Amino acid sequence: MWGLVISLIMAIVIGFIGNALADNMMPGGIIGAAIAGFAGSWIGNSLFGNFGPKIADFAIIPAVLGTAIFVLVLGLIAKFIRRAA
Repeated sequence: MWGLVISLIMAIVIGFIGNALADNMMPGGIIGAAIAGFAGSWIGNSLFGNFGPKIADFAIIPAVLGTAIFVLVLGLIAKFIRRAA
C-alpha cells in the first residue's frame, strides 16, 4: 500500500519538475502532473535507460527528462490544435 502512495507522490513531484523545465505547458494541475510524471518516467526510461538515483523504482534523472519531453510535446500539440480551431 505504501509503495503505491510513494509512487504517486514521486510521479507528482517529477511531473511538476518536468513541467517547470518545459515552461509550464501542462494543463490539469496535480492530476496532470501525476499523469505526466508516470508517462514521462516511462519515456525517460525507454530513451535514456535506468541510471542515477532511484526512489520508489523511479530513476529520477531519466524520469525528469522524459517528463519534460512529454510536457513539451503535449504543449506543442495543444497549441497547434488551438490555432487550428
